[in-house]
Amino acid sequence: MDTEEFRLPRSQRANERLHAMIPGGAHTYAKGDDQYPENLAPVISHGHGAHVWDVDGNRYIEYGSGLRSVSLGHAHPRVLEAVRRELDRGSNFVRPSIVEAEAAERFLATVPTADMVKFAKNGSDATTAAVRLARAVTGRPRVAICADHPFFSVDDWFIGTTPMSAGIPAATTELTVAFPYGDLAATEELLTRYRDEVACLILEPAGHTEPPPGYLQGLRELADRHGCVLIFDEMITGFRWSEAGAQGLYGVVPDLSTFGKALGNGFAVSALAGRRELMERGGLRHSGDRVFLLSTTHGAETHSLAAAMAVQTTYAEEGVTARLHAIGERLAAGVRDAAAGMGVGDHIVVRGRASNLVFATLDENRQPSQRYRTLFLRGLLAGGVLAPSFVVSSALDDADVDRTVEAVAQVCAVYRKALDAGDPTPWLAGRPVKPVFRRLV
Repeated sequence: MDTEEFRLPRSQRANERLHAMIPGGAHTYAKGDDQYPENLAPVISHGHGAHVWDVDGNRYIEYGSGLRSVSLGHAHPRVLEAVRRELDRGSNFVRPSIVEAEAAERFLATVPTADMVKFAKNGSDATTAAVRLARAVTGRPRVAICADHPFFSVDDWFIGTTPMSAGIPAATTELTVAFPYGDLAATEELLTRYRDEVACLILEPAGHTEPPPGYLQGLRELADRHGCVLIFDEMITGFRWSEAGAQGLYGVVPDLSTFGKALGNGFAVSALAGRRELMERGGLRHSGDRVFLLSTTHGAETHSLAAAMAVQTTYAEEGVTARLHAIGERLAAGVRDAAAGMGVGDHIVVRGRASNLVFATLDENRQPSQRYRTLFLRGLLAGGVLAPSFVVSSALDDADVDRTVEAVAQVCAVYRKALDAGDPTPWLAGRPVKPVFRRLV
């Protein structure tokens, strides 16, 4: 690994083109070049399976593919076959396609804890629709979000709580309150303090740690007792925890839940699902005030729904969730062994469920460090690994994992030198990577 010799001239030029036309140079902040070492942000040409190629011709083993959405690997044959079957049949009509009925039946068979489903194109629309519905059915204004989960929506009710709150009225942000994950007593205190004001509790049912015993069931009981709606954001946990999400794995049924990411294997599709008596408030078979739940021109575009059905079939027939866990366990063990072998096992830390691994880069004081993250990412890139996280896809094979561990071992040797020097700056060759949520550029 020679990070000094690793250059991406064509990607640099492509990034300049992107910034000239697109604010931030990408359509998702997490894909921005500020998330990568300076001048080492690859611009992708194409991908296949677990590999991607940049415009400079470099091939990488990719993790976190499609921001966790491409869990089967790029250009998966079963998904592409399903999409191709629809290509000549039209993609969008003035009335619902029969594909919408088929996709809804397939989804509700996969997630049997839900009675009804509505499809959209992105996660934010689905989570915001869930919040709107909760406010409508409870008549309450406040939203309680889990403070320990990093992202729920691009909409004002959530973004107003982040450092990037410019343009959002304070009055809107004041209606969002937060509760800590795993702490039922603190959540009950919050619900008591805002008695009869909280419309919903919204959280990822699991994250980098497993739910404490009885926690999700305790939230279910708190929501029932205080008359608020329990919403599980299953954008990430859906499929990666089980085909039916974390609710299927842990056996706790929310009132509403949202799915996306892995649902389309990169094709744009998300879902809001839940109990009939709530969901029907956005329909035509109730006597109350109508709720503008979800109404999107492209939400039922047939190609993405065909992709979603193929993804669900593939997961069920090929045991994909179990494979993700097996690959992740092999990777986590290898990275931990490599870090320990180089004397940095307390500084490069792999966390999370095996199907959804992330890594922490800690400094001399074992505190999270963007500078050490930069050093680590530079080494991985030079070693042919593109890994903002260690979230696996089922397209990875043992050889991919072994090559990744080799790249990690090489960068760990450099990491050890930086720790011994007490300063990683000589190994950064530019500014550190930056957090997504920050007030100033």
